[in-house]
Amino acid sequence: MASSREERANLAVTLANEKEEILAHASFLDHPLGDVVDPRCWEPFLQSHLGAEACTPLNTLFLHLFVAQPGFAAASAKKIMRAVFDAVVELEHVCLVGPHVAAPEPALQDVFEPLQRAAGAGPRCSALISHRHEHCPKLHFRTARVEDHDDIMNIFKEQAKLLPAFDDPYFLAELLDSQDQKNHSAVCEMDGVPVGLVSLTSAVALKHLVELFDLSELDAWHQAAAAGSSASRPEETQSTGCFSESSNVVSIQAFVMDKDYENRSVDFLPYIFSVFPDLDFLLISVATTSPEFPLLQSFLRVPPRASCSPPRQLYVLHRAGLSSVVEVRPAAPADRPAVSHLVTGLRSSEALMRDLDRYHETRRDQDGVPLQAFVAQVLGQVVGVLILRDEQDVSYVCARYNVENFIYLSHHRAEEHAQLLHLVLRRRCRPASRHVFKEALRLARRSCLFHRSYPPTSPGQEDSSVLHLDLVLDCAVPVRPRRQIVYPLEELGLNAPSRRITEDQAPFALSLVCRKLTLEPKVSVNARIVVVGASDTGLSLLEELCLCPHLRFHNLTLVSTHGYPGDHEDAGFLSTSHAYSTRDLAQLPLRSCVTMVTGKMVAIDRKSQLVRVSGGVEVPYDHLVLCTGLQYQVPRPTGLDPNRCGTDPQTGSGSGSSGPVPSNLFTLNDLHDCEAADRWLRDRFVELEGDAVVYGSGVDVFTAAQALLGLGVPGGRVHLVLTPGASSGLGDPVVEKAVAAALEEAEVRVHRGRLLALMNDGRDPEPLASVTFASDGEPLLRLQCAVRLLWSGYGLLSSSPPLKASCLPQVFLNVSNKGVDRDAFRSIADSFLVFDGRLVVSAAFHTGDPAVSGAGPLTKLSRCYHAGGWSHADFNSKEVGRDLAARLLPLFDPTLEGAAETPPPDAERLPPLYTQPKIQGGKLPGGLHYLRVTKPPPTEPPGARQGGDMATGRAETGNYFHLSLGAGDLVETLTCLSPKPLPFSNYLCLYGKHQLLLGRLSSRYQQGLVPDLHSFFSQSCCLSVFLDRFSDFQLELQQINSNATEEELSSSVRSSAVKYLNYNRNLLPMFASPGQL
Repeated sequence: MASSREERANLAVTLANEKEEILAHASFLDHPLGDVVDPRCWEPFLQSHLGAEACTPLNTLFLHLFVAQPGFAAASAKKIMRAVFDAVVELEHVCLVGPHVAAPEPALQDVFEPLQRAAGAGPRCSALISHRHEHCPKLHFRTARVEDHDDIMNIFKEQAKLLPAFDDPYFLAELLDSQDQKNHSAVCEMDGVPVGLVSLTSAVALKHLVELFDLSELDAWHQAAAAGSSASRPEETQSTGCFSESSNVVSIQAFVMDKDYENRSVDFLPYIFSVFPDLDFLLISVATTSPEFPLLQSFLRVPPRASCSPPRQLYVLHRAGLSSVVEVRPAAPADRPAVSHLVTGLRSSEALMRDLDRYHETRRDQDGVPLQAFVAQVLGQVVGVLILRDEQDVSYVCARYNVENFIYLSHHRAEEHAQLLHLVLRRRCRPASRHVFKEALRLARRSCLFHRSYPPTSPGQEDSSVLHLDLVLDCAVPVRPRRQIVYPLEELGLNAPSRRITEDQAPFALSLVCRKLTLEPKVSVNARIVVVGASDTGLSLLEELCLCPHLRFHNLTLVSTHGYPGDHEDAGFLSTSHAYSTRDLAQLPLRSCVTMVTGKMVAIDRKSQLVRVSGGVEVPYDHLVLCTGLQYQVPRPTGLDPNRCGTDPQTGSGSGSSGPVPSNLFTLNDLHDCEAADRWLRDRFVELEGDAVVYGSGVDVFTAAQALLGLGVPGGRVHLVLTPGASSGLGDPVVEKAVAAALEEAEVRVHRGRLLALMNDGRDPEPLASVTFASDGEPLLRLQCAVRLLWSGYGLLSSSPPLKASCLPQVFLNVSNKGVDRDAFRSIADSFLVFDGRLVVSAAFHTGDPAVSGAGPLTKLSRCYHAGGWSHADFNSKEVGRDLAARLLPLFDPTLEGAAETPPPDAERLPPLYTQPKIQGGKLPGGLHYLRVTKPPPTEPPGARQGGDMATGRAETGNYFHLSLGAGDLVETLTCLSPKPLPFSNYLCLYGKHQLLLGRLSSRYQQGLVPDLHSFFSQSCCLSVFLDRFSDFQLELQQINSNATEEELSSSVRSSAVKYLNYNRNLLPMFASPGQL
C-alpha cells in the first residue's frame, strides 16, 4: 500500500543520514487522503467547510504518508517540510485532511495546526494545515548600499550567474554607486545578512532585441493582461503600449543568490515591479553557455527569430504573471467559440474541434473510446485546451518502449492511462504548463499521460494536434524504444505473445507525463550544440542528449547534407550497420528536439564560432561536434599514364573529382543518394538497353549489384569492376564463394584489379557514354562502346585476364575511394585544426580547439597515444557516439558535477576501449541476406583464444551460419546467410554471450545435436536471451554468484529466473510458470 501511494505521489521526500540510512519518508499528493471528498472537488470543500479560502490547486499539497525512525520523528518532520517548501516555489500550504478524527502523532502536531471547521458542515474528518512562512521565513528586500559590497562580492565569487563584467574589480561598486531613477540595485536579507543581489535598469536597447527575438506573442500577452486588469488597476498606472513598440520594460543587469536561498529568488519579483510600477515587462538575458538557475523557471523563454542565433538567451516576465493564475476545468459547450478562436489557423484545427464536439455529445470518439476535454483560462479568458483519450494500447506501448524506467506499471490500473490527443496552449502560459498537466491528471483521475509524436508523413499525425510542442517537451520525459524480439510466430502458435504486442503499428516517438513528474522541473540547456554529419556517431550522440529525462536541450542542431536521414527509404544499394533504420529514427524524438540544417559544411570560423553551410547559411555554435564520417568520392580518372597505374592504385582517385559530375554517374553514400539512383534507374534504365557499371570495393559493390538485379536488370547488363587490392569485405571464404557463384549464375561480369582511366575518352563527360579501365602490369586498353564485354568466367577472387572489350555504360554506380569529404577537409584545414590523414582527436574527443570535438571514422587518435592506425573507425559508431555524449553531459547536467572534475592523470594517456561489435549486413547477389558481427580491436595476444568455431548449413543453400567463440567461451564472431530476412535483432544479442547461456551450445554442437544454428536459435528456449532485459538478469545472477553460498546458489538462481520470466510474462508467454504443469 505504501509503495503504491509513493508511486502515485506528486512529491515524495526521503530523509537520510551521511551513511545513506533512511531516517524518514513522506509522500504528498494533490488531493486529500481517503474518501473524505472527491479528489476533483476538494477546493470548495476546504473553503466552505474548513475555512481554507487561500488554498488552491496551485499552492496546496496534501500529506498522505509520513514514517520515521523512532527518536527522529519530530526533527525529521520539520526537515521534510522545509525541503518541500524549498523544492516547490509556488507551494504555500500543506494540508493533512483525512477520514481519521484521532489526533495525529506528536511529531506532526509540531508542524501542523488545526483548521477551523464550520459547525455541523460536511463529513467528519481530521483537518490540519502548515504554512510556508512557518518553515521558510520570507526574505527582506531593500535598496542596496555601498556597505553591502563585501558581502555580495563573496556570493559572486562562489556562484556567479550573470556577471558580464566580473573581470572589472570595480564593477559592483559602480553598480551600487550609479543608482538613479532608471537604475536600481536591491539586496535580499536573511537575519540582517545579504544573501542576494539584483541590479535593474529601464534603459533597454529594445530595437536590438526586436531584431533578434520573436516578440509577437508578448504583444498579445500585454494586450490580454491590460484588458483583464483594466477594472482593477488605477487609470494612471495603466500602460497601453505594446512590448515591441514602447520602452515598457525593465531589465536585470546582474543577479546573484546564495545557493542556500536561490529557490526563493522568485520573491524578488514582486519587489522589482513595485520599484518600477509603470513598467509591465521584466527582461533577463543570459549567455547560452550559462547554466539555468531557479529564477528563470518563472520566466518565459523567448525563441530567437528563424534567421538569428544570438549568443544570449532572452527571458521575459509580464507583471500579470505574478497574480494571474492558470485555472484548469472541464470544458463546457459554452467554451466552443473561445476554443475555435484559439485554434484558428492550426493545421489540425478541424480534428480538434470535431473531437471537442464528440466529447460534448457522447463523451467518446468515433471508435467508442472515452474522451475528456479541459480548458485552461486566465482571468476568465480561455488560453488553452486539452483533449485526452483513454489509452487502449497500454500493452503495446509498454512492450515497445521503456515506460517502466519511470513508473511501476503494476501500481497503475489500465484505466488510469490516457493519451494526449490535442493540446493547444498560449506560449505565454509556458511557465505554468506543468501545473496544467498536473491539474488535467487530477481532474481526469488519470495517473499517466502518453503523447505520441508521429513523423510528418504518418497517418497518425493528422489525428492529433499539439501547438507549441515545447510545452510537452518541457514537462514530459522522452521514453526510449525497446529492442524487439523477432518471434517465430508460426512455430510458437498459441504460445506466442498477444497480437496486440506483435503486430506493428505506425512508428512514433513516445513521451510520458505522470503524477510524480509534474513537480519536477527540467534543467534547461541553452548551449548551442551543433553536430555536423548525420552519421551513426552523430545520431547516437543526439539520441543520448534528447533522451536525457531531466535535461531539456533547446539549441541542438544537425547539419546534414541531405536533411533528416529518416525521410528516405532504404533502396538496398548499400550495406547497413543496423544502427538506425527508418523505423528506429521515427521512434526517437529527434525531429522534435533537433533543428535540421540541410547542406554541406564548407567552412569553420573558429574565432566567430560559426559553421558555414552550402547555400550561405551560417550556424553559430558553443560546442561543435564533427562526425561527418567517410564518404565515397567521385572517381577521378587516372589518365593513360602507366606510371600512375603502376604505383599505389589508390592515389589514382585519392581526392575525388572536382569537375562536373555526369548525370548518369551516381556516387552512393546515403539513403538519399540511393533513392535518387533508384528513381533514375526505374525511369530511364530498367526498361531500356544499355549496361550498368558498379565500380568500387567492399560489401557495397555486391549489395549495389544485387539492387540492380532486384530491379529487374538482367545480369548480362551489369558489370562489376573491383579496384586493385580490393577486399571483398565479406570476411568469410564460404560467403565469398557463394557470392561468386551467384554472380556467375546471374551472368554478371566481374573484372578485378581495374582503375578508372578515362571517361568518354577524356572529352566532356556529360552524359557518360564510355569508360576506360586500366590494370596494373597489363597493357592499357581504350574501351569502345560498340562491342559488348565478355566475361572470362574466372572466379571472383582469382586474377582475371586483361579487359578485351568495352561496354556502353548508360549508368555508373560508384562506391570507390572512401575518404574524407573534400569540403569537410577544406573546412578543417582552413580552420587550422590538426589533420593527419584524419581529424586528430584525443581519447576524450578533443581537438586543438576546446569548443570543437570530433568523433567517428572522420577522426584518428593523436600520435602521442602510440596507437598506430587505431581509430574510431575500428569500433561500433553507435557506441562511440554514446561515449561522446557521456563526455559532454557533465558540462550541462548538475547531477553529474562530480564527473566533470579533472580525470585521473593517466586517463587521457590511454586510448579508448570499446566492447560493442562491428556490424555489417545487406542483401547479396542471389537474394541472400547477409549479417556479419565481429569483435572490435584490440585482438587478444596469441594463445589467448579458447573456444572454437561452429558452422552449419551451406551458403549455396542459404542456411549458412558460422559462429566463433573467443576467450572465456564468449561469442565473438558470427556470420549468417539466408534467402529469408534474418532476425538480426535476435542474432545481435548473441554477441558476448557465454555458450552456457545458449543452452550449452558448444557441447551440443560437438555431440552433433545442432544440425542447423538458424533453427536452434529460433527455438522458444532461446527467446529469453533475446529480451532486452536479459542483461539486467545477467547482472543479478553475477551478484548471486558472488554473494550466495554453495547451498543457497541453486535455489537463488532458480528463484531469480522465475521472477525474471514472471515479470516479463507478456513477452515470454512460451515459458511455463511454477504450478502450471
